[in-house]
Amino acid sequence: MLKHIGRIALALAMQCAAVSLAQAQASVTVFAAASLQDALNDAAKNFTATSGIAVKFSFDASSTLARQIEQGAPADLFASADLDWMDYLDKRHLIEPRTRVNLLGNRLVIVAPRDAPFAELKLDAASLEAALGGGRIATGAVETVPVGRYAKTALQKLGLWGQLEGRIAPADNVRAALAYVARGEAPLGIVYATDAAAEPKVKIVATFPQDSHPPIVCPFALTLAAKGDAAARFLSFLQGPAARASFTARGFSIVE
Repeated sequence: MLKHIGRIALALAMQCAAVSLAQAQASVTVFAAASLQDALNDAAKNFTATSGIAVKFSFDASSTLARQIEQGAPADLFASADLDWMDYLDKRHLIEPRTRVNLLGNRLVIVAPRDAPFAELKLDAASLEAALGGGRIATGAVETVPVGRYAKTALQKLGLWGQLEGRIAPADNVRAALAYVARGEAPLGIVYATDAAAEPKVKIVATFPQDSHPPIVCPFALTLAAKGDAAARFLSFLQGPAARASFTARGFSIVE
């Protein structure tokens, strides 16, 4: 009888060890917009602590990441800074449409170096010209990078694009644009409010009206290449209360 109980205990221990090993070996590869970096890193730490599943990230412009996925890059989950690049992959049947969720919202702002001699900036031609001096305004590449697209649309809506079109310093992604301003290489930058909050060397000097550009929405979806259930579990976690706390703490709004 004791031997039988011992064998059962040993079998259970081996089963638990196998489950623990499988969890330790499981991982999720996430391709995510650069603007999501801090909030997703926070959420991933909590997820890994409770699940044992490691999360690996590649952060860049949504346009860059979508094209990498199109070319076969091994991503399990894609998080875009706009709807267009998620649509791009959807039309090419590279995401699982049933898993797609519009999760986060953001605001579009103008930032200046922390020591700039003004605290606020009016969104008019004279004010922008004075603030720029002989410099340029940093943002994402306006034809491809989501923040640059939002910036161009907003400036067009406000009647400022004609003046500023030749003054844009295009960056590969929003964090690169933010860095230009933080290093003093550009007197102004158009970025997301969450990125501005993450960089102590800049300050927000203007916020674009929400009706000056399409709503800034960040959709998430599993890719068609995702295997196992680890990515689905992480996506589910990102929609739960613990992750929401990470997102709102970083300044994102939750899309209901």
